[in-house]
Amino acid sequence: MGFFEKLKAGLKKTKDTMMSKIQRLLGSFTKIDEDLFEALEETLILCDIGVNTSVKICENLRERVKIKKITDPLLIKDELKEIIVEMLGEDQPLDLSTKPSVVLVIGVNGAGKTTTIGKLAYNLRSEGKEVLVAAGDTFRAAAIDQLEVWTNRAGCDIIKHNEGSDPAAVVYDALNAAKSRGADVVLCDTAGRLHNKKNLMNELKKISRIVHEQAEGCSLEVLLALDSTTGQNAVNQARLFNEACDISGIILTKLDGTAKGGIVITIADELHIPVKLITLGEKIGDMQPFVARDFANALFEE
Repeated sequence: MGFFEKLKAGLKKTKDTMMSKIQRLLGSFTKIDEDLFEALEETLILCDIGVNTSVKICENLRERVKIKKITDPLLIKDELKEIIVEMLGEDQPLDLSTKPSVVLVIGVNGAGKTTTIGKLAYNLRSEGKEVLVAAGDTFRAAAIDQLEVWTNRAGCDIIKHNEGSDPAAVVYDALNAAKSRGADVVLCDTAGRLHNKKNLMNELKKISRIVHEQAEGCSLEVLLALDSTTGQNAVNQARLFNEACDISGIILTKLDGTAKGGIVITIADELHIPVKLITLGEKIGDMQPFVARDFANALFEE
């Protein structure tokens, strides 16, 4: 199954819920008027697209309908698709331009962080890159063991310390190992805590400092793993994490298991943080780059 077919299959729950509601709505109107826009706005909100984003979409749609003199409600769907593509913005792949490149993966426990690192490691290995994984979540029981299972599946090495060790020390050793072994990418797991933003920020700052000291000039991605099944709560998580550290991108997990895939639009619109990767299943190969046009096509395709 190709990337696009897998994306279509993964978005089936979102499409069946969101697009069927929109289609029924547009089919119930014989003309485009304010009642239609109000009903559409309400429908978008119910589909887990945030209030502000839903309002913005409908305002943009009103303008397009006016400029293009559209009178058939069913023709609104194509305009809606283009608005969403524009909101999602330009696709932004991972910056892995240096050797080594460093990727910090952050996120709350349960967001799929460990499996995400395993899948990303597998993808990078499939591209011929040498990958090292730093087991930086030293606080959660069994986190290191779980990560080791995934790195074994991906076919890459793991740098680990004992549970309770200093996460920055793990990253330090991983970076030194990467340089001595000529590794291309270092993937760093981090603790999934959010209850104390100050401690989280201090820890991430310490890790970032170690990265820049040990791999000066290297590219650094800070990726937030978000569980798409949590809907608007995922947006709140992203907002809090972004206050604590400078997030460069988002990995949206479990997109195949939710009808709330429209959350992608809210994240792009309200937080201006690009979604760079998505996961669409539980297998190790079920991760792919996020492509805005493909996302919209898969959602709107009949």
